[in-house]
Amino acid sequence: MVACIHRKRNTESEIDNIVRQAFIQSVPKPLDVAKYDPFLAPCAVIDCGHPLVQERAALLAHGHCDDTDIAKACFEWVRDEIQHSADFERGPVTCKASDVLAYGTGYCYAKSHLLAALLRANGVPAGLTYQRLRRRSGGFVLHGLNVVHLPRIGWYRMDARGNKDGVDAQFTPPRECLASSGNEDGEINAREIWATPMSQVVALLSTCVTWQDVRAALPDSIQP
Repeated sequence: MVACIHRKRNTESEIDNIVRQAFIQSVPKPLDVAKYDPFLAPCAVIDCGHPLVQERAALLAHGHCDDTDIAKACFEWVRDEIQHSADFERGPVTCKASDVLAYGTGYCYAKSHLLAALLRANGVPAGLTYQRLRRRSGGFVLHGLNVVHLPRIGWYRMDARGNKDGVDAQFTPPRECLASSGNEDGEINAREIWATPMSQVVALLSTCVTWQDVRAALPDSIQP
């Protein structure tokens, strides 16, 4: 279900608002620079200091002064220009942000790593979060997306997996417009914000050789 579809019933809209408010109220709210540090720092996967990342980040921020405008530019570029590996049935399997940028492809997790890196390279606090979503073929799958800290708004989730038929993720703060709401029976919206990727995600993308291998081994739970 696309999260930004206009709903006819007020009750559904109210449920979405309750979920979003619960998410906002449960995550840490940085009040000083030190609390932002983990969400601005580079790591082995979110290598925001890499020259390729720095160059792309500067290009995307050009002409923008506000963090919200920079976040939108980075989000839309990753969403539209980096191809989702399963949607486009292409490799190689990428994990590290600079590799996602260099090869122009990645699964949702990898795309979230790149978006976090581009934002951090521009001095915009950004992290990762996850959803447990129901698969059309049955069972569940772990989905990766981003959280960015915006002025006057706070933490805001955005999903740069890439749009397609039935998926229309947008950047519309303060209203979320995700690829999936995560509100179906058995689905979960994680309340945590990760400064670094979950270990199971890194292990998956580091050991699989082809995009088909990744698709066959996608995790279905949110782990600490």
